[in-house]
Amino acid sequence: MTQTVLYEVEDGIAILSVNNPPANTLTATVRAGLVERLDQASDDPEVKAIILRGHQRTFPSEIDIKQIGHAEAGPELSEVCDRIEAATKPVIAVIHGAALSGGFELALAAHYRVANRGAWFGLPDVTLGLVPGAGGTQRAPRLLGADLALNLMVPGKAMSANAPEAARFLDEVFKGDLWTGAKHFVQNLIARGTGPRPTQEIRTGFQDVAAYQAAIASHRKAISTAPEEAPQEILRCVEAAILLPFEQGLAFERSAFEQCVASDQSAALRHVYFSERRAAKFQELRTGRVRDLRKIGIVGGGERGCSLAEGCLEAGFEVVLAEKDDAALEKATARINTHFSQAEDVGQISSRARQSQSGRLSGTLEFQDLSECDLVFEAVPDDLARKLAVFGRLDGVVKEGAILVTTTANPDLARIADETGAPADVLGMHFYTSVKDSRLVEIVAGPETSADAVATGVILAKRLRKTPIKAGLVDGFVGQRLMAAYRFAADLMLEQGATPYIVDEAMKSYGMALGPYRQLDYEGLDVSWARRQRLAVAGGPAGDHVAVGDVLCNAGRLGRKVGKGYYRYDSPTQHGDNDPDVIDLIRGERDRKGIRARRVLAKEIQRCCLAALVNEGARLLREGVAVSPSDIDMVMIQGCGFPRWRGGPMMAADQAGLLDLQNDLRDYAQQDAWFWTPEPVLEDLIKNGRRFSDLND
Repeated sequence: MTQTVLYEVEDGIAILSVNNPPANTLTATVRAGLVERLDQASDDPEVKAIILRGHQRTFPSEIDIKQIGHAEAGPELSEVCDRIEAATKPVIAVIHGAALSGGFELALAAHYRVANRGAWFGLPDVTLGLVPGAGGTQRAPRLLGADLALNLMVPGKAMSANAPEAARFLDEVFKGDLWTGAKHFVQNLIARGTGPRPTQEIRTGFQDVAAYQAAIASHRKAISTAPEEAPQEILRCVEAAILLPFEQGLAFERSAFEQCVASDQSAALRHVYFSERRAAKFQELRTGRVRDLRKIGIVGGGERGCSLAEGCLEAGFEVVLAEKDDAALEKATARINTHFSQAEDVGQISSRARQSQSGRLSGTLEFQDLSECDLVFEAVPDDLARKLAVFGRLDGVVKEGAILVTTTANPDLARIADETGAPADVLGMHFYTSVKDSRLVEIVAGPETSADAVATGVILAKRLRKTPIKAGLVDGFVGQRLMAAYRFAADLMLEQGATPYIVDEAMKSYGMALGPYRQLDYEGLDVSWARRQRLAVAGGPAGDHVAVGDVLCNAGRLGRKVGKGYYRYDSPTQHGDNDPDVIDLIRGERDRKGIRARRVLAKEIQRCCLAALVNEGARLLREGVAVSPSDIDMVMIQGCGFPRWRGGPMMAADQAGLLDLQNDLRDYAQQDAWFWTPEPVLEDLIKNGRRFSDLND
């Protein structure tokens, strides 16, 4: 069996190499191996110093997330770190790759730390709803002070070994070969007779007590209104570091860690972590061949096309942008170049990077200039006739094997593919809102789409730094179906007596990035209006349609772009004000239906909207449109602004209790059975004592 911690002695130096690829995760076996090898090195009279390093790709870069909250045999990571710090021979962490989370805590517990210029460091435990639990909140402030330690822990951002601040915890950063430099460093320690340097005895970060306390106060103010619990606990632990003796500080941290592990928020965030990775495991990656992509074509230079171009250029592709006339092409290329110029102005990219990105962009009015593209996006407005015309023209010019991608949210992929002579190479990729801002893309295969095309689309999504989600070929795919259900529930609350502004505030307080009505204003009310009309023509469900949105559209209130929607906008950049005219329109709709307004509380709005999302999610699972509950959660979190710390609607339902949610649905179903009747999968889960999370595997 492969050893997870390799051991060798060279010139009086014991070398402990963590060998648990690919990320050298600190599993129970690794932790036990580290303790065993530390004891072996400590007992060997020939060993004068101990090196701790990662074998092959990286220094240990994460804790074993799968085992969080589960009892394990063997030492905890906190015990391993304490044993390292208590070693009677100097322990030197030799760091390459990424030393993150538990890996960085190991490094902080070592007596000395050296790295190469490509190393990265961080304590991103907060992204899992956790406090660093192996001494990170106590050791990091001793070396770095409160401000820098909190900057590493609260936002969870990584720091490069090249950053000036890294000198506070690194003894050497080597430009050349790391291993040669590290051995020389350790040999010098031995030659000088330099012994251990326990981090707990260092007070560099405590020297300016006033600055330490000011940093605590500043960070506390910054997170005072945030709903996440872990940042608050981290702050308390860093404050305890300067107030308590080291051992008591460790105990304080451990209590906070265990409290976070048991919280719903951490369970939800760990669910998101695994859901993101599960979503990207398309079967087609095993059965299909990913095609080589170097040059990307884009037809259409509107907002969607320009955002696609920016993302593809940032990912290193050549981009050919096709437009209908000179004015449109000039406007689109100017917008793209302005995006990169502004990024340079604020220091996000270098001048060289901006020049490279702009240099890889070319514009054209001729489809023939797309002939050498490996993949072509159609990004024209959602009008089927226009899209069919684009694909018909592309079929005559693109090279054999080129993949053609439509960005539509309509289930017209089969008709679009029929316009080409290679329907196996036609794929749907549905991006959300601004392509560069959203982290989600739905991958949609037509009846004849090949595994090659799907696999290539998944890899492209990853290169664009998106989470790909597989969606079935129905109108709206996963995301629009969910949002339509969400808005239906919100409209029901309007009919009952709420206002758009009360609903928006309730859902913002729940954690949504935007309330449903402000989000509609930003998107344009005509987008969802067109979908409702399209479904009506196609013979959609004849439920008790809430007509508030239609009433506003018929009144010309199409959203922010025309200065009025659910809110009133006196300028294109204004956030939007409440509008009494909208309240009057809603009252008129209530009067038409004979509905007497009542007081609607925020809690009821939140429960109604969650129930609608969960039942629609269950419906999507039954219809095979969504693959798993976790995919539904990913769509809502990364595409629709659902709070990450709640884990998505399906996870939120698990935590709130499926029986209570079923009871809510049955109450609503007395008014509108076709929409609110609980889905069979929900009743089956309750009957068998299971949850939606049980369906993810």
